[in-house]
Amino acid sequence: MNRTERRQLTDDIKRYTKAEGADLVGIAPMSRFEGAPKQMDPRYIMPDAKSCIVVGFRVLRGSLRGIEEGTFFSNYSSMGYGAITYTFMPVTVNNLSRNIEDMGYEAIPMGHMSDWRAIDNEGKLRTGFSKPVEQGKPAPDIMVHLRLAGFAAGLGEIGWSKMLITPEFGPAVRLGIVLTELELEPDPIYDGPQLCNRCMACVKACPGGAIAGQKTVKVNIAGHELEWGEIDCKKCDLYFRGGKPVDSSGEKGHYIFGKEEYKPNEISPFYQAPPKVYNAGKAICGAGGCTRSCIASLEKRDVLTKKFVNKFRRKKPWRVDWSNYQEEVAKLPEGTVGINTELDTD
Repeated sequence: MNRTERRQLTDDIKRYTKAEGADLVGIAPMSRFEGAPKQMDPRYIMPDAKSCIVVGFRVLRGSLRGIEEGTFFSNYSSMGYGAITYTFMPVTVNNLSRNIEDMGYEAIPMGHMSDWRAIDNEGKLRTGFSKPVEQGKPAPDIMVHLRLAGFAAGLGEIGWSKMLITPEFGPAVRLGIVLTELELEPDPIYDGPQLCNRCMACVKACPGGAIAGQKTVKVNIAGHELEWGEIDCKKCDLYFRGGKPVDSSGEKGHYIFGKEEYKPNEISPFYQAPPKVYNAGKAICGAGGCTRSCIASLEKRDVLTKKFVNKFRRKKPWRVDWSNYQEEVAKLPEGTVGINTELDTD
């Protein structure tokens, strides 16, 4: 296949992928993953792969509206989070992979999920989980860093919050990939207008203070040095679900069943964490710092190419007053909180 034919095929695959539901499509040659940690290197998954196709699905701004208003929280966790991850995206990457395999080239569909990954959120091997099947190989399962794959495929920048920020949708994007032995024409690394200007809106608005303002992480991807604020994953996990530690040792929290040391924080209106939707957890914070505040900042600077009639942030963000949490819980009928084990399945 000559370069002209490869370009035509690449364009055809991009059109097909968007027709199957993707909003964004970018392609990275596998060489751009050189230097990736062994446990995150997709070349160990498919050693003969030539291309990594990265697909992006927008998180609808409407899915975040109910959280912005403080009146409807489940839509983001369901439609903006779980449904993309476990329904819409798998169909698209699977159909794309079928299309490629019909051409005679292997392709592996990977959605925004890595439930069996051998490393935790901080990149450390999980104790007693798995071991390499052969010397020199990583332990199963490898976890591909999808946001860095998105950068390698030219879809946007890595922002201070470690989110991939795209010129179309900002950080409101979920990513999946297809690894294939088919050689396609790669996209250039994003070199458009600056998206993340280090305004630190994400740092200021993160309810758990999980994004560092000074301490950073640096990596090199395809010859480009990337830097973002260090993320406290434990804080992120707790505040993501709307919880926070109780204020004193004598205080009891009922927010997470069986864990009396947690109560709701100021961005959760729930007395206790509600049930999961799909397998995506409870995104009560609505990505308040890393997504919603970032969208508001990008829109204020008028750098997003996708325009809306009305701006995203229309009033000052609300906060819930839980200063009398203990007293309020005490007044509830016995057994109202802290008895449903389904409420603590994270």
